[in-house]
Amino acid sequence: MNSYGSFPGARPRRLRTTPALRRMVAETRLHPADLILPAFVREGVTEPVPITAMPGVVQHSRDTLRKAAVEAVTAGVSGIMLFGVPEDAKKDAAGTAGTDPDGILQVAIRDVRAEVGDDLVIMSDLCLDEYTDHGHCGVLDADGRVDNDATLERYAEMAQVQADAGVHVVGPSGMMDGQVGVIRDALDTIGKEDVSILAYTAKYSSAFYGPFREAVGSSLQGDRKTYQQDPANLRESMRELALDLEEGADMVMVKPAGPYLDVLAKVAESVDVPVAAYQISGEYAMVEAAAEKGWIDRDKAIFETLTGIRRAGAQMILTYWATEVARKLGSAHSG
Repeated sequence: MNSYGSFPGARPRRLRTTPALRRMVAETRLHPADLILPAFVREGVTEPVPITAMPGVVQHSRDTLRKAAVEAVTAGVSGIMLFGVPEDAKKDAAGTAGTDPDGILQVAIRDVRAEVGDDLVIMSDLCLDEYTDHGHCGVLDADGRVDNDATLERYAEMAQVQADAGVHVVGPSGMMDGQVGVIRDALDTIGKEDVSILAYTAKYSSAFYGPFREAVGSSLQGDRKTYQQDPANLRESMRELALDLEEGADMVMVKPAGPYLDVLAKVAESVDVPVAAYQISGEYAMVEAAAEKGWIDRDKAIFETLTGIRRAGAQMILTYWATEVARKLGSAHSG
Protein backbone atom coordinates (compact mmCIF):
# COMPACT_ATOMS: atom_id res chain seq x y z
CA MET A 1 0.00 0.00 0.00
CA ASN A 2 1.26 3.45 -0.86
CA SER A 3 0.53 6.85 0.68
CA TYR A 4 -2.65 7.05 -1.41
CA GLY A 5 -4.16 3.94 0.16
CA SER A 6 -5.33 1.45 -2.44
CA PHE A 7 -5.01 3.94 -5.31
CA PRO A 8 -5.09 3.19 -8.17
CA GLY A 9 -8.06 0.88 -7.87
CA ALA A 10 -8.50 0.60 -11.62
CA ARG A 11 -5.49 -1.19 -13.06
CA PRO A 12 -5.85 -1.95 -16.78
CA ARG A 13 -2.43 -3.59 -16.63
CA ARG A 14 -4.01 -6.54 -14.83
CA LEU A 15 -5.34 -7.70 -18.19
CA ARG A 16 -1.88 -7.62 -19.78
CA THR A 17 0.02 -9.84 -17.37
CA THR A 18 0.40 -13.02 -19.46
CA PRO A 19 0.30 -13.90 -23.17
CA ALA A 20 -2.74 -16.12 -22.58
CA LEU A 21 -4.62 -13.34 -20.81
CA ARG A 22 -3.74 -10.81 -23.51
CA ARG A 23 -4.92 -13.25 -26.15
CA MET A 24 -8.18 -13.87 -24.30
CA VAL A 25 -9.14 -10.19 -24.06
CA ALA A 26 -7.89 -9.14 -27.51
CA GLU A 27 -10.50 -6.95 -29.21
CA THR A 28 -9.24 -7.52 -32.74
CA ARG A 29 -8.28 -10.86 -34.23
CA LEU A 30 -6.79 -11.75 -37.58
CA HIS A 31 -8.02 -14.87 -39.33
CA PRO A 32 -6.88 -16.42 -42.62
CA ALA A 33 -10.37 -15.86 -44.03
CA ASP A 34 -9.84 -12.10 -43.69
CA LEU A 35 -7.10 -12.16 -46.31
CA ILE A 36 -7.06 -11.74 -50.09
CA LEU A 37 -3.91 -12.33 -52.16
CA PRO A 38 -3.17 -9.91 -55.02
CA ALA A 39 -1.34 -11.80 -57.79
CA PHE A 40 0.22 -10.79 -61.11
CA VAL A 41 0.31 -13.07 -64.14
CA ARG A 42 2.57 -12.17 -67.07
CA GLU A 43 1.95 -13.18 -70.63
CA GLY A 44 4.62 -15.15 -72.45
CA VAL A 45 6.78 -16.29 -69.52
CA THR A 46 7.42 -19.85 -68.39
CA GLU A 47 9.08 -18.97 -65.09
CA PRO A 48 8.09 -16.39 -62.46
CA VAL A 49 9.74 -12.99 -62.84
CA PRO A 50 10.86 -11.35 -59.56
CA ILE A 51 9.63 -7.81 -58.90
CA THR A 52 12.68 -5.82 -57.81
CA ALA A 53 10.82 -3.30 -55.66
CA MET A 54 8.73 -5.99 -53.93
CA PRO A 55 11.09 -8.68 -52.61
CA GLY A 56 9.31 -12.02 -52.47
CA VAL A 57 6.59 -11.04 -54.98
CA VAL A 58 6.70 -12.15 -58.62
CA GLN A 59 4.98 -11.85 -61.94
CA HIS A 60 3.64 -15.37 -62.25
CA SER A 61 3.63 -17.63 -65.24
CA ARG A 62 0.32 -19.39 -65.85
CA ASP A 63 1.62 -22.54 -64.15
CA THR A 64 3.02 -20.82 -61.07
CA LEU A 65 -0.19 -18.81 -60.70
CA ARG A 66 -2.12 -22.07 -60.46
CA LYS A 67 0.27 -23.24 -57.74
CA ALA A 68 -0.08 -19.96 -55.87
CA ALA A 69 -3.86 -20.31 -55.95
CA VAL A 70 -3.67 -23.83 -54.52
CA GLU A 71 -1.28 -22.64 -51.81
CA ALA A 72 -3.68 -19.83 -50.90
CA VAL A 73 -6.58 -22.26 -50.58
CA THR A 74 -4.52 -24.63 -48.45
CA ALA A 75 -3.51 -21.78 -46.13
CA GLY A 76 -7.13 -20.68 -45.69
CA VAL A 77 -6.96 -17.44 -47.68
CA SER A 78 -10.41 -16.38 -48.90
CA GLY A 79 -9.67 -14.72 -52.22
CA ILE A 80 -7.19 -13.92 -54.96
CA MET A 81 -7.18 -10.63 -56.90
CA LEU A 82 -5.74 -11.15 -60.37
CA PHE A 83 -3.83 -8.58 -62.42
CA GLY A 84 -2.84 -9.32 -66.01
CA VAL A 85 0.47 -8.18 -67.51
CA PRO A 86 0.27 -8.37 -71.32
CA GLU A 87 3.16 -8.36 -73.75
CA ASP A 88 4.19 -4.79 -74.60
CA ALA A 89 3.39 -5.35 -78.27
CA LYS A 90 -0.26 -5.94 -77.38
CA LYS A 91 -0.74 -2.59 -75.65
CA ASP A 92 -2.63 0.07 -77.58
CA ALA A 93 -4.54 3.29 -76.99
CA ALA A 94 -7.82 1.51 -76.23
CA GLY A 95 -6.39 -1.31 -74.13
CA THR A 96 -7.96 -3.94 -76.37
CA ALA A 97 -6.02 -6.79 -74.72
CA GLY A 98 -8.16 -6.12 -71.68
CA THR A 99 -11.32 -7.13 -73.51
CA ASP A 100 -9.87 -9.93 -75.62
CA PRO A 101 -11.44 -13.20 -74.43
CA ASP A 102 -8.00 -14.74 -74.93
CA GLY A 103 -6.18 -11.89 -73.18
CA ILE A 104 -3.85 -12.81 -70.35
CA LEU A 105 -6.23 -11.85 -67.51
CA GLN A 106 -9.14 -13.80 -68.95
CA VAL A 107 -6.89 -16.81 -69.53
CA ALA A 108 -5.63 -16.54 -65.95
CA ILE A 109 -9.17 -16.41 -64.56
CA ARG A 110 -10.03 -19.60 -66.45
CA ASP A 111 -6.81 -21.25 -65.26
CA VAL A 112 -7.44 -20.49 -61.61
CA ARG A 113 -11.12 -21.40 -61.83
CA ALA A 114 -10.19 -24.75 -63.37
CA GLU A 115 -7.62 -25.35 -60.64
CA VAL A 116 -9.53 -24.37 -57.49
CA GLY A 117 -13.16 -23.98 -58.59
CA ASP A 118 -15.18 -22.22 -55.91
CA ASP A 119 -12.71 -22.97 -53.09
CA LEU A 120 -11.14 -19.55 -53.60
CA VAL A 121 -12.99 -16.33 -54.42
CA ILE A 122 -11.54 -15.36 -57.80
CA MET A 123 -11.43 -11.59 -58.19
CA SER A 124 -10.21 -9.56 -61.14
CA ASP A 125 -8.84 -6.07 -61.57
CA LEU A 126 -11.20 -4.28 -63.93
CA CYS A 127 -9.10 -1.44 -65.31
CA LEU A 128 -7.34 -0.51 -68.53
CA ASP A 129 -4.02 0.77 -67.22
CA GLU A 130 -2.18 -2.54 -67.68
CA TYR A 131 -3.29 -2.72 -71.32
CA THR A 132 -2.94 0.86 -72.63
CA ASP A 133 0.21 2.12 -74.27
CA HIS A 134 -0.20 5.43 -72.42
CA GLY A 135 -0.69 3.74 -69.04
CA HIS A 136 -3.86 5.55 -68.02
CA CYS A 137 -6.91 3.82 -66.59
CA GLY A 138 -9.12 4.84 -69.49
CA VAL A 139 -9.18 5.91 -73.10
CA LEU A 140 -8.02 9.40 -73.96
CA ASP A 141 -9.82 12.19 -75.78
CA ALA A 142 -8.34 14.40 -78.50
CA ASP A 143 -6.69 16.59 -75.88
CA GLY A 144 -5.02 13.68 -74.11
CA ARG A 145 -7.36 13.66 -71.12
CA VAL A 146 -9.07 10.53 -69.82
CA ASP A 147 -12.55 10.38 -71.36
CA ASN A 148 -14.82 9.21 -68.55
CA ASP A 149 -17.85 8.11 -70.56
CA ALA A 150 -15.91 6.47 -73.38
CA THR A 151 -13.98 4.58 -70.72
CA LEU A 152 -17.21 3.32 -69.16
CA GLU A 153 -18.03 1.58 -72.43
CA ARG A 154 -14.69 -0.24 -72.27
CA TYR A 155 -15.30 -1.19 -68.64
CA ALA A 156 -18.65 -2.71 -69.54
CA GLU A 157 -16.91 -4.92 -72.11
CA MET A 158 -14.20 -5.86 -69.62
CA ALA A 159 -16.77 -6.89 -67.03
CA GLN A 160 -18.50 -9.16 -69.51
CA VAL A 161 -15.37 -10.97 -70.72
CA GLN A 162 -14.12 -11.41 -67.15
CA ALA A 163 -17.49 -12.80 -66.10
CA ASP A 164 -17.55 -15.15 -69.09
CA ALA A 165 -14.09 -16.38 -68.03
CA GLY A 166 -15.49 -17.41 -64.66
CA VAL A 167 -14.63 -14.64 -62.22
CA HIS A 168 -16.61 -14.43 -58.98
CA VAL A 169 -15.96 -10.74 -58.23
CA VAL A 170 -14.89 -7.83 -60.42
CA GLY A 171 -12.94 -4.95 -58.93
CA PRO A 172 -13.30 -1.75 -60.95
CA SER A 173 -10.29 0.30 -59.89
CA GLY A 174 -10.20 3.11 -62.44
CA MET A 175 -12.19 5.70 -60.43
CA MET A 176 -14.40 6.69 -63.35
CA ASP A 177 -17.69 8.36 -62.40
CA GLY A 178 -20.59 5.96 -62.82
CA GLN A 179 -18.42 2.86 -63.27
CA VAL A 180 -20.25 0.64 -60.76
CA GLY A 181 -23.67 1.26 -62.31
CA VAL A 182 -22.47 0.66 -65.85
CA ILE A 183 -20.70 -2.54 -64.86
CA ARG A 184 -23.71 -3.82 -62.94
CA ASP A 185 -25.93 -3.26 -65.98
CA ALA A 186 -23.38 -4.93 -68.27
CA LEU A 187 -23.19 -8.01 -66.09
CA ASP A 188 -26.94 -8.30 -65.66
CA THR A 189 -27.47 -7.92 -69.40
CA ILE A 190 -25.57 -11.16 -70.07
CA GLY A 191 -27.15 -13.07 -67.21
CA LYS A 192 -24.24 -12.71 -64.79
CA GLU A 193 -26.31 -11.38 -61.90
CA ASP A 194 -24.32 -13.50 -59.43
CA VAL A 195 -20.99 -11.82 -60.21
CA SER A 196 -20.26 -9.37 -57.40
CA ILE A 197 -18.72 -5.91 -57.60
CA LEU A 198 -16.01 -4.85 -55.18
CA ALA A 199 -16.02 -1.08 -55.64
CA TYR A 200 -12.74 0.77 -55.27
CA THR A 201 -14.71 3.47 -53.51
CA ALA A 202 -11.88 5.52 -52.05
CA LYS A 203 -8.79 5.09 -54.20
CA TYR A 204 -6.33 7.85 -53.51
CA SER A 205 -3.65 9.28 -55.77
CA SER A 206 -0.79 7.94 -53.68
CA ALA A 207 3.00 7.95 -53.70
CA PHE A 208 2.86 4.40 -52.33
CA TYR A 209 1.86 2.87 -55.69
CA GLY A 210 5.44 3.10 -56.98
CA PRO A 211 6.42 -0.59 -56.83
CA PHE A 212 3.08 -1.62 -58.38
CA ARG A 213 4.03 0.22 -61.57
CA GLU A 214 6.91 -2.21 -61.98
CA ALA A 215 4.68 -5.15 -61.07
CA VAL A 216 2.26 -4.49 -63.93
CA GLY A 217 4.81 -3.09 -66.40
CA SER A 218 3.04 0.27 -66.46
CA SER A 219 3.60 2.61 -69.39
CA LEU A 220 2.29 5.62 -67.45
CA GLN A 221 3.84 9.03 -67.96
CA GLY A 222 2.56 11.70 -65.60
CA ASP A 223 -0.02 10.98 -62.92
CA ARG A 224 -3.66 10.08 -62.31
CA LYS A 225 -4.67 13.03 -60.16
CA THR A 226 -7.61 13.98 -62.38
CA TYR A 227 -9.47 10.78 -61.50
CA GLN A 228 -7.95 9.29 -58.35
CA GLN A 229 -8.80 11.06 -55.12
CA ASP A 230 -6.85 13.84 -53.46
CA PRO A 231 -5.13 12.55 -50.28
CA ALA A 232 -6.32 15.68 -48.48
CA ASN A 233 -10.01 14.80 -48.78
CA LEU A 234 -12.29 12.70 -46.60
CA ARG A 235 -15.78 14.05 -47.29
CA GLU A 236 -15.19 13.34 -50.96
CA SER A 237 -14.73 9.68 -50.10
CA MET A 238 -18.07 9.61 -48.35
CA ARG A 239 -19.69 11.07 -51.46
CA GLU A 240 -18.02 8.40 -53.59
CA LEU A 241 -19.28 5.81 -51.11
CA ALA A 242 -22.88 6.97 -51.39
CA LEU A 243 -22.70 6.91 -55.18
CA ASP A 244 -21.17 3.42 -55.33
CA LEU A 245 -23.81 1.99 -53.02
CA GLU A 246 -26.59 3.66 -55.00
CA GLU A 247 -25.15 2.14 -58.20
CA GLY A 248 -25.17 -1.37 -56.74
CA ALA A 249 -21.78 -2.07 -55.15
CA ASP A 250 -21.79 -5.32 -53.20
CA MET A 251 -18.59 -4.51 -51.30
CA VAL A 252 -16.51 -1.35 -50.96
CA MET A 253 -12.79 -0.71 -50.54
CA VAL A 254 -10.34 1.88 -49.31
CA LYS A 255 -6.92 2.00 -51.03
CA PRO A 256 -4.21 2.45 -49.79
CA ALA A 257 -4.90 1.07 -46.32
CA GLY A 258 -2.24 2.24 -43.85
CA PRO A 259 -2.13 5.99 -44.61
CA TYR A 260 -5.95 6.14 -44.75
CA LEU A 261 -7.09 4.32 -41.61
CA ASP A 262 -9.28 7.29 -40.69
CA VAL A 263 -11.10 7.00 -44.01
CA LEU A 264 -11.42 3.25 -43.55
CA ALA A 265 -12.88 3.66 -40.07
CA LYS A 266 -15.43 6.22 -41.23
CA VAL A 267 -16.48 4.08 -44.20
CA ALA A 268 -16.81 1.00 -41.98
CA GLU A 269 -19.02 2.86 -39.53
CA SER A 270 -21.27 4.13 -42.30
CA VAL A 271 -22.22 1.04 -44.32
CA ASP A 272 -23.98 -2.29 -44.06
CA VAL A 273 -21.94 -3.99 -46.81
CA PRO A 274 -18.55 -5.70 -46.41
CA VAL A 275 -15.57 -3.36 -46.32
CA ALA A 276 -12.13 -4.14 -47.75
CA ALA A 277 -8.79 -2.36 -47.58
CA TYR A 278 -5.77 -2.83 -49.84
CA GLN A 279 -2.34 -2.85 -48.22
CA ILE A 280 -0.54 -1.71 -51.33
CA SER A 281 2.88 -2.27 -52.86
CA GLY A 282 4.59 0.69 -51.19
CA GLU A 283 3.35 -0.36 -47.77
CA TYR A 284 4.73 -3.85 -48.41
CA ALA A 285 8.02 -2.55 -49.77
CA MET A 286 8.66 -0.25 -46.80
CA VAL A 287 8.36 -3.06 -44.28
CA GLU A 288 10.48 -5.44 -46.35
CA ALA A 289 13.18 -2.81 -46.93
CA ALA A 290 13.36 -1.75 -43.29
CA ALA A 291 13.45 -5.38 -42.17
CA GLU A 292 16.24 -6.14 -44.64
CA LYS A 293 18.23 -3.31 -43.07
CA GLY A 294 17.64 -4.82 -39.64
CA TRP A 295 15.76 -1.72 -38.50
CA ILE A 296 12.49 -3.47 -37.60
CA ASP A 297 11.26 -6.95 -36.75
CA ARG A 298 9.67 -8.08 -40.02
CA ASP A 299 7.07 -10.51 -38.71
CA LYS A 300 5.96 -8.28 -35.85
CA ALA A 301 5.64 -5.31 -38.21
CA ILE A 302 3.57 -7.33 -40.70
CA PHE A 303 1.13 -8.50 -38.05
CA GLU A 304 0.93 -5.05 -36.45
CA THR A 305 0.08 -3.34 -39.73
CA LEU A 306 -2.57 -5.93 -40.57
CA THR A 307 -4.08 -5.79 -37.10
CA GLY A 308 -4.31 -2.00 -37.37
CA ILE A 309 -6.15 -2.28 -40.70
CA ARG A 310 -8.50 -4.88 -39.25
CA ARG A 311 -9.07 -2.78 -36.10
CA ALA A 312 -9.98 0.24 -38.24
CA GLY A 313 -12.88 -1.72 -39.72
CA ALA A 314 -11.71 -3.77 -42.69
CA GLN A 315 -13.38 -7.16 -42.89
CA MET A 316 -11.15 -8.13 -45.81
CA ILE A 317 -7.54 -7.15 -46.40
CA LEU A 318 -5.74 -7.41 -49.71
CA THR A 319 -2.10 -7.98 -48.83
CA TYR A 320 0.90 -9.51 -50.60
CA TRP A 321 1.64 -11.37 -47.36
CA ALA A 322 -1.76 -13.12 -47.41
CA THR A 323 -0.61 -16.72 -47.83
CA GLU A 324 2.38 -16.37 -45.52
CA VAL A 325 0.32 -14.74 -42.78
CA ALA A 326 -2.53 -17.24 -43.19
CA ARG A 327 -0.09 -20.12 -42.71
CA LYS A 328 1.31 -18.57 -39.55
CA LEU A 329 -2.16 -17.88 -38.20
CA GLY A 330 -3.15 -21.46 -38.94
CA SER A 331 -0.09 -22.79 -37.14
CA ALA A 332 -0.82 -20.59 -34.14
CA HIS A 333 -4.44 -21.78 -33.98
CA SER A 334 -3.49 -25.44 -34.34
CA GLY A 335 -0.86 -25.06 -31.67
